[in-house]
Amino acid sequence: MRIVLVGPPGAGKGTQAAFLAKNLSIPHISTGDLFRANISQQTELGKLAKSYMDAGNLVPDEVTIGMAKDRMEKPDAEGGFLLDGFPRNVSQAEALDEMLQSESMKLDAVLDLEVPEEEVVKRIAGRRICRKDSSHVFHVTYSQPKQEGVCDACGGELYQRDDDSEETVRTRLEVYHTQTEPIIDYYKAQGLVVTISALGKVEEVTARAMEALKRDEDGK
Repeated sequence: MRIVLVGPPGAGKGTQAAFLAKNLSIPHISTGDLFRANISQQTELGKLAKSYMDAGNLVPDEVTIGMAKDRMEKPDAEGGFLLDGFPRNVSQAEALDEMLQSESMKLDAVLDLEVPEEEVVKRIAGRRICRKDSSHVFHVTYSQPKQEGVCDACGGELYQRDDDSEETVRTRLEVYHTQTEPIIDYYKAQGLVVTISALGKVEEVTARAMEALKRDEDGK
C-alpha cells in the first residue's frame, strides 16, 4: 500500500507511522528523517537544504520533493510506503501525484488522524522533558513523575520546552490549518481520505487505523 499520513501536531503521527509501517511491512518515510539523512550524508539535496536552513529560510518545496522522490525509488519502497510529514501543502501533493503518475503508480489511501484542538494543546503543552536526558519524557496529566518537577529515572529537573508552550502550540496549529489541512480536501476529491479518531491508547488507534485501511482497500 502507498499511504500518506496526515493530522495536526500532537496527533501521534510519528508513533502511529512506525506501528502501521511495521504491520503493513512497508517503509516509514518521514520528512524529518529524510532531512537528517541527506544532511548527514552530505548529498547535493542535503547541502542545498542546509544552506537554506543555515540562513534561517524555509527549504523550498522542490528540495523536499527531490528528497522524497529519491527515497521512494529505493528498492524497499517498491511494495509501498507510508509518508509522514510529506506532502505538507497542496503544491507538494500535486507534485507527488505527478511523480507517482510518471512511474505508473498511485496512492491507495490518505489516513487522516483526527484530534480535537484542545486535546492537541493538552497533549503538547503538558509535556515535561528531563534536562539531564531528553529521552526521559513525562506529562502533567498522562505520565506524571513520582515527585513533581523531578525525573523518576535520573533525578534531573523536568522543564517545558519553548516549542511546547501553549502559545507556540496554537501557532503551530494555525500553520497546520492554513498550510497542511487543505490537502485533506484535495485528496477527498480523489476519494482517498480515510478519517479515524486518534484518541485513546496507541494500540487502540493503530487497530482502528488498520481496520479502516482494510475496509477502504476492500471497498475499492
